[in-house]
Amino acid sequence: MNRIEKAFKDGKAFIPFITAGDPSLDKTEDYIVEMVKAGADIVEIGIPFSDPIAEGSVIQEADIRALASGTTTDKIFDMVVSLRKKTDVPLIFMTYLNPVFHYGYDKFFARCQETGIDGIIIPDVPFEEKEEITESAGRYGITVISMIAPTSESRIQAIASEAEGFIYVVSSMGVTGVRSEINTDLNGMLSSIKEVTKVPAAVGFGINTPKQAADIAQTADGVIVGSAIVKMIAQYGRHADHHIYTYVRLMKEAITKE
Repeated sequence: MNRIEKAFKDGKAFIPFITAGDPSLDKTEDYIVEMVKAGADIVEIGIPFSDPIAEGSVIQEADIRALASGTTTDKIFDMVVSLRKKTDVPLIFMTYLNPVFHYGYDKFFARCQETGIDGIIIPDVPFEEKEEITESAGRYGITVISMIAPTSESRIQAIASEAEGFIYVVSSMGVTGVRSEINTDLNGMLSSIKEVTKVPAAVGFGINTPKQAADIAQTADGVIVGSAIVKMIAQYGRHADHHIYTYVRLMKEAITKE
């Protein structure tokens, strides 16, 4: 059983997202440590990219700040090496195909293995073309997380049946960002997924309140939150530690209540 599988073993998983290098890589490391202390089961680390097509304005602006501060993929790997001395929580990269392609697939995934990254999410790789990534990632034991969106429809079960680690279920149409309501038929999507696989399904995109998280956790195996945390970092900069800890703790508590 790998680290990702273990994260879902004892209940609902809370999975926060953070953009690496916003406001700096040393603070990214600090904030991830705070998330883990507060109960995060898996942490998604965004590799900043100049054209993040799945992201709303909050994460786009974080990417711009991170790139402006001199963040590079190699520096992120160095941060992960330091972070691995402090925590054994599963770490997953969230990025786009372009940075991985230009780094070189084998070189990138070998570095992931070497530094202790467990998995990767690449939103702009279609299901039908995923072998371009999975072949290389598999050689180095890196889990490629599949995404299922409301638009997946007839492809939901095909994607789910080949998924590994966990399935990232996109709660809403459009890009990432805080939403006051989530009206997608998540129960229908999750039921369809569970008909064909035992791989856990975690829901993300738009979730930001403990109530939303608790509602979704009634049927999902995990809850993913990004924009709400990135927004907090935009507001408090290098002084967001306590705010992040408190928020993650409240969200984790919300999804673990009976």
